[in-house]
Amino acid sequence: MAVPEATAHARSLYRRVLRELPPRTQALSSRSSPRSALHNSIRTHFSTPLKDSSSEYTLARRQETEQFIQYLKAQRVYGTLLERYNPGAWMDEEERVRLTARRVGMDLPVEYEWKPNQ
Repeated sequence: MAVPEATAHARSLYRRVLRELPPRTQALSSRSSPRSALHNSIRTHFSTPLKDSSSEYTLARRQETEQFIQYLKAQRVYGTLLERYNPGAWMDEEERVRLTARRVGMDLPVEYEWKPNQ
């Protein structure tokens, strides 16, 4: 009875790890597209039999995987919060200045580009 339960728990952990990974792009998200290298690596890690089948080793591996899932979840939430509360973090300087001016009700003047006569 313990073996099917362990297999179901391992499958659950595998799905939880995949759920926490960054989403694939729409073009790659169809089921017919090949898996990414990371996905293949994780699948191989979960499908290979354990070196030691003792209950202590199995429990340690489960706990390690649970910690990894918590880490991935924390990183995902951190990225979401960073985007929400620091929206200018990934903008270039010019765009950041333009948006700051818009925030206080001003528009930046259009820059003049000098073109020599040809």
